[in-house]
Amino acid sequence: MRPNKLKQMWRDGRPANMGWMSTADPLMAETMAYAGFDAVTLDMQHGMGIGPDRAATWLQAISQTETVPLVRVPWNDPSYMQWVLDAGAYGVIVPLISTREQAERAGGACRYPPIGYRSVGPNRARTYAGNDYIEKANDEIVCLVMIEHIDTIARLDDLAQAPGIDGFYIGPMDLAQTMGLANPGRYADSKEHADACQAVLDSANRAGLVAGVHCGGPQEALERFEQGFRLCPILSDTRAVGSAASAALKAIGRRRGL
Repeated sequence: MRPNKLKQMWRDGRPANMGWMSTADPLMAETMAYAGFDAVTLDMQHGMGIGPDRAATWLQAISQTETVPLVRVPWNDPSYMQWVLDAGAYGVIVPLISTREQAERAGGACRYPPIGYRSVGPNRARTYAGNDYIEKANDEIVCLVMIEHIDTIARLDDLAQAPGIDGFYIGPMDLAQTMGLANPGRYADSKEHADACQAVLDSANRAGLVAGVHCGGPQEALERFEQGFRLCPILSDTRAVGSAASAALKAIGRRRGL
C-alpha cells in the first residue's frame, strides 16, 4: 500500500503543512496539489455544495501527485467516511465531536474489523493505494476528530482513548463561539481560548496522538508548529484567488493613478 506521508512525518516528529479547498474543481485541485503541500483537504462541511460525486472527482485529480488527499466530511455519519475512503481519501477530519461515544463512531467508521466496523469494498482506493489496501489501510488511514466546544475540553483524555482515532483537530472559531467571545474571529486575543487549545495539544501528547488546528495563514501556522501542533492549513484556494486578484487590481490601480 502507498505509505501515508503524514503518518511518517508525525512519527519523525515533523509537522505537516496543508492546503485547504472549499471548491471541488479538478483543475484547482491539481494546481493546489502540484504546488507541493504535504496534504490538501477538501472541505465537504463548509465548502461550496460538495457532495460525494464531486469529492470523488476531486480525489482523482490529486492522484498523480505526492500530496496526501484528506477530506473534512460534513458530519459524523459513517456513510460519508465510507464514500470518501473508498474513493481514495487517505484521511478524514470529522467535525463537532464532543463525547467518547462520538469519537468511537468516527474512528470505527475509518477502520476495518476488528478495530472498527468499516465495510470492505475499496473500489477506487485499491487502484490508488495498492492491492494490499485492505490488509494495511487500518495502519495508514488518518482519522482526526474536531474539538469545537468548550465543554469538550474537560473530556479530552477520555476522547483520546477512542479506538481508531489518530488525533484532534481544533476548530478555533466554533470553539470561540461556544466560549461566548464577543468577536469569535479575534480568538487570538483570548487567554481562555489559548489555554483551551493548549489543553487539546497536551491531551493529544499524553495519549500519543497528534493535534492539528485550523489557521488563518502561514504565520499563524508557523506559530502553531512551534507550539507543537502537527497539522495546520497555510492557504486556502478561495483566499489564494481573492488575495491575488486584489493585489493585481491594486497594482494596476496605482500604476494608472486610479
